[in-house]
Amino acid sequence: MKFYSLNNQNIKVSFKNAVIAGIAPDKGLYFPEHITPLSIDYFEQIEQLSDHEIAFQAIHQFVSEDIPDEALKQIIANTLDFDFPVVDIEENVGTLELFHGPTMAFKDVGARFMANCLGYFSQGEKQDVTVLVATSGDTGGAVANGFLGVDGVKVVILYPSGKVSEIQEKQLTTLGQNIEAMEVDGVFDDCQRMVKTAFLDTEITDHKKLTSANSINVARWLPQLFYFLFAYKQAKSKGKEIVFSVPSGNFGNICAGMVAQKLGMPVKHFVASTNVNDVVPKFMESGVYEPMPSVATISNAMDVGDPSNFVRIRHLYQDDMETLQKSLSSHSFTDENTKAIMKEVYSKTGYVMDPHGAVGYLGLKEYQKSNPNTFGIFLETAHPVKFLDVVEDTLDISPQIPPQIMKVMDKEKKSYKISSYDELKQFLLDD
Repeated sequence: MKFYSLNNQNIKVSFKNAVIAGIAPDKGLYFPEHITPLSIDYFEQIEQLSDHEIAFQAIHQFVSEDIPDEALKQIIANTLDFDFPVVDIEENVGTLELFHGPTMAFKDVGARFMANCLGYFSQGEKQDVTVLVATSGDTGGAVANGFLGVDGVKVVILYPSGKVSEIQEKQLTTLGQNIEAMEVDGVFDDCQRMVKTAFLDTEITDHKKLTSANSINVARWLPQLFYFLFAYKQAKSKGKEIVFSVPSGNFGNICAGMVAQKLGMPVKHFVASTNVNDVVPKFMESGVYEPMPSVATISNAMDVGDPSNFVRIRHLYQDDMETLQKSLSSHSFTDENTKAIMKEVYSKTGYVMDPHGAVGYLGLKEYQKSNPNTFGIFLETAHPVKFLDVVEDTLDISPQIPPQIMKVMDKEKKSYKISSYDELKQFLLDD
C-alpha cells in the first residue's frame, strides 16, 4: 500500500518512506491509499482473539509491503505488553484506561510502535535518523521512553517552558543517552511551528535525515486504532450501541478511532471533547475552520489552536459535513467545568479522573443527553498522578505515585533553553 500527501495525491510513497520522512515534501500529511474493511468474522469473533492478533490483523494492510509478518508480530509484541481495561464507572459509562504503559499515557502505543518500526528500518543503514518532536505534555515522555537506546535513532524534543507538568517534564528531560530536550520560550504552537520549519529547511535536511514522532507521522498515528478495537472487544457483550468520547488536542487519537470504524468496527458515534481550545467544536457548528492561538488550561495536552490531524478526519469523510456530523460531534469545556466534574465523579464513585479524562467524560454525558440508551466509553488518556497539582488541588487527595513515575522524580533535569528557530537550527547543524 502507498501513502499519499493530503495536499497532492500524486505524491505517493511506501509506508517505510512515509515513516522516515514524517511529512510530505509539500507539507501535506500522509494518508493511506485505501482502507479495506476487515471481515465480518473478525468482529463477530473478536472475543476469541488476543490483543496481539487483533492488532496484527488491523494494521497488516497498511504496513505489509515494508514489514514481513514475523517482524510485524515482534513489533506488536514489543509495543503491547500492558493492559487496556475498560472500567465501568456508572450505568452505561465506562472508561478505557490508557495509562498502564511505561510513561502512563496513551501515547506509549504510538511511540513504541513507531520506535520499533524505525529500529527495523534503520538496520544496516549508514546514516542516523533524527526524530524531531514537539510536545504539549505526554508525547515527549512517551517518545523519549519508546526511542531510548534505539540504534541509529537520535531524538530531539521541543516543549514549552513552564507549560507542562513537573512529572511530564521529568519524563522527557532526565533520560540522557540518545534523547535531547529543548525547552522553548513560548507555547506548544511555537514548538510545532519550529519542527515543521526544520523539516522544510534544506540546509538541515541536506545533512540530516529528519522525521517526526508527532501524530502527523503515520507510524505514531495509525496504531492508536488498536485500543479502540480492544475496547470494542470488552464492551461488545453489553449489547448496546457504543459511543467513544475522546479528549482531543491534535486530533490524531480520535482520527485513529475513526479509521477503526472504517475498518468495520461497529460504533455508533465519536465525540471530540475539547477544552477552551475550541476550533473544532466551532467548525462543527459553522463549517468554518479558523485556527486560533492556543490558550493554556489544566488539560494542557489539549492546548492546541490548530490541530494537525483534523485534516485527516475531513478527508476520511471526503469533506462532506453532513456525513461527518453523523459520525462526529464536538463539545468544549472550561477548566471550571473540568474541576467540577472531577469532584462530582470522585464523590459519587471514588474514581479519580485526570483533567483530560474529565473533559472526555463531560463530552460523553453531553451526547448521552439525547442518546441515553448507548454504552459510552470515554478515554482516560493519562494517569491522574501526571497532573498531581490539579488532582490534589481539586480533590484534596494525594494519589500514590506509581513506580514508573518514582524512578524519574529524583533524576536531574537536563534541557537546552531556546527562544528562536535559529537556535534550534544551529543545534541540529552542530549535533
